[in-house]
Amino acid sequence: MRRRLALLVASVSALTLIAFLVPLALLVRTVAEDRATVRATADAQALVPVVGTADPDTVRLTVEQLVAESGRPVSVFLPDGTVLGTPATRTPAVELAARGQSLTAESAAGREVVIAVQGRTDGTTVIRTLVSRAELGAGVSRAWTVLALLGALLVAAGLAVADRLARTLVRPIGELAAVSHRLAGAELDARVTPAGPAELREVAGALNHLAGRIQVLLREEREQVADLSHRLRTPLTALRLEAESLRDPDDAARVTAAVDGLERAVTGLISQARRRADPDGPVACDAAAVVGERVAFWSVLAEDTGRAVDLDLAAGPLPVGLAADELAAVVDALLGNVFAHTPDGTPFAVRLAPDGAGALLTVADRGPGLPAGALRRGASGAGSTGLGLDIARRAAHTAGGRLDVADGPSGGVVVRLRLGPPPTQPSLIVRAARR
Repeated sequence: MRRRLALLVASVSALTLIAFLVPLALLVRTVAEDRATVRATADAQALVPVVGTADPDTVRLTVEQLVAESGRPVSVFLPDGTVLGTPATRTPAVELAARGQSLTAESAAGREVVIAVQGRTDGTTVIRTLVSRAELGAGVSRAWTVLALLGALLVAAGLAVADRLARTLVRPIGELAAVSHRLAGAELDARVTPAGPAELREVAGALNHLAGRIQVLLREEREQVADLSHRLRTPLTALRLEAESLRDPDDAARVTAAVDGLERAVTGLISQARRRADPDGPVACDAAAVVGERVAFWSVLAEDTGRAVDLDLAAGPLPVGLAADELAAVVDALLGNVFAHTPDGTPFAVRLAPDGAGALLTVADRGPGLPAGALRRGASGAGSTGLGLDIARRAAHTAGGRLDVADGPSGGVVVRLRLGPPPTQPSLIVRAARR
């Protein structure tokens, strides 16, 4: 913006100066030419009384004295053809003046001033003087130089003022952009100091108000999440008591494990919401431990439904930039999709391998494939919430990776989840809690 404002001011200043200085420069040249012509005419007219009354010798002496004083050629053409003073040929202007008409004429050498002197008994005498081009333009170059320097000085002053004005506009705009980027990076305490014109100060106030409103909304969201946690404690406790009262130990253990998993999921959601609202540094977990534990959990259900599991996990630790509960939720969502969208007995494979400094998690099945539109958030073809892939996509984005979904070479769906490393290696890798 500063460059554009400077260019605009320079253009306007240059056009304005051209509109005024060019006519002024032409006027200066015209005035100089007229001044030289008037001076030469006055010198020639001073000879009229002498030429009209004196004898030729007196006229010659007077003309030679004038030539010496003025430095310009002066010639007197007598009616008999004699030329006194500076030798010169009879020009068309002289011939015209010999008929009784005084005039000024332009020539290649300069400007001719011819004066017809009448009253002599032998006819009309003509006085001719020549104003050279150098005399006509005397002082013009210096005046033009002064005008050019004045124009350059005015343009420079305009550019300085424009740059100062541009800084008063650009600096507040830059601060607004910086604060908006900080807000986008979850620095919700970032504020901008209103500065600049009234419009920019109004925008700064609106941005600060927006940041404050975002903080209020996030605070209310955290409170709602906390309320949700508190409300779920009672039914979870009731379910746990019901599970412990079952007579079959296996059924009691299975239901208790499910209740524990539900409680951990709720706690993880609350922790995740608080982390996003109040980030306190990078998080990480051992992907090998988390994925291995969740696959072990789902393997029990796979065995009950007759599904073969092909498991290939890299040896840990394999740190990734994602919290353990978030990665566990991602694995549960992907494996839950397999059980929800494929018939019983459909085999699936889970592979975890290093991918640069991060990790690559691949979940493939041999089911009927992905239904149309299932990649949209909330879309589902099996009566589910349709949020599983979106949860995985957002988790991959959080960890600096991405989610790829494609058809398998022999049917089914292949989901590849790339997870980046922690932003800075923490001193302690957060491992999966015991399920």
